[in-house]
Amino acid sequence: MSRLSESLRSLGFRNFRLFFTGQLVSLVGTWMQSVALSWLVYRLTGQATLLGLVAFASQAPIFLLGSFGGVLADRVDPRRLLVVTQALQMVQAFLLGWLTLAGRVRPWEIIVLAVGLGIVNAFDLPARQVLVASTVDRDHLPNAIALNSSIFHGSRVVGPAVAGLMVAAIGEGWCFLVNGVSFLAAITGLLMMDLPPWVSRTDHPPVLDHIVEGVRYVHGNRELRLLFFLLGVVCLLGMPYAVLMPIFADGILHGGPRALGLLMGGSGVGAVLGAAVLAGRRSIHGLERIAYLGATATGIALAAFAYSKVLWLSLVLIVPVGGAMVAHMTSNNTLVQVLIPDEMRGRVMAFHAMVFTAAMPIGALLEGLLANHIGAPATVALGGFGCVIGAWFFAVRFPAGKFEGRA
Repeated sequence: MSRLSESLRSLGFRNFRLFFTGQLVSLVGTWMQSVALSWLVYRLTGQATLLGLVAFASQAPIFLLGSFGGVLADRVDPRRLLVVTQALQMVQAFLLGWLTLAGRVRPWEIIVLAVGLGIVNAFDLPARQVLVASTVDRDHLPNAIALNSSIFHGSRVVGPAVAGLMVAAIGEGWCFLVNGVSFLAAITGLLMMDLPPWVSRTDHPPVLDHIVEGVRYVHGNRELRLLFFLLGVVCLLGMPYAVLMPIFADGILHGGPRALGLLMGGSGVGAVLGAAVLAGRRSIHGLERIAYLGATATGIALAAFAYSKVLWLSLVLIVPVGGAMVAHMTSNNTLVQVLIPDEMRGRVMAFHAMVFTAAMPIGALLEGLLANHIGAPATVALGGFGCVIGAWFFAVRFPAGKFEGRA
């Protein structure tokens, strides 16, 4: 089997192909909206604090409601749940597009819509993780997770580049409308899947007891605790660099929305490369090393990127940032999925998403505030150094040889 065929082997499952294709189209639109929205906020306010606040508003609800989303994903048909959440995200994108094109959008409206999107994502993210696990057999799960990661980050190559051109030419509103239309592809793919009938248990404990059971499971598993810790460090100190990209693109590199699209696209190129390398692996052996080496490389690359003042050099340096970050995120996600039983998957993956979505908005808010005082470059560099320290702690504490001999 060729290396390419090996990397794409999960696409041999029809249900995964439908999921993969629909999400690929939809996520291109999502990244277009993300870039256009950050530029819209920057254009309306010019404040790093507001950039961080909007990011916080879109992520904080996932932390607050994610545990309930995980319980729901364990109790109902995840495909039906995803159809509902994708439709609600489509409505949000259309509403944001209409307000922007009508010239009526205000920062407070953007924040309210961001909160609404965060509430929907609190239920969308755990359902997505449960559904991916049901589209392939367990032996193909690591490959499916890597490919799922590749479409999420691969869409960062196309989406931001297109958004940068569209924002410069016709404005942000059209990016939001394109995103709204793109959800039709995801919904169509979900409806076309041929999955076994969903069988719901009738002996579920009360919701809070169900949540507590998941918390106890994570707390009692040392490996899960360490994986969640390192994920939190990278999301708190590393990932929020993207919130400050409009400042780098315009205030430091003087390239406007086109430079913003190129920078986000360059990060996406690195992300695709990182995901492609992991997709070709057949064994989870050594993934824990990739997890902490990826976090270390993320920190080093961010510190180097932070002080570049030339666009071409910044584009070169942003590629390893994206690649290393995805190497960490994908290996971390895969290891967590392998460690948990199916009956706990929704709740544990909801907690995984909650770590991501608690650390990311807090980090975005803190970096926005800090950047106003010490500047965006120093803020991003400090975050990079923090990632290196967190990775070192993980490497020292994680049990050696935990996954020796496992497929």
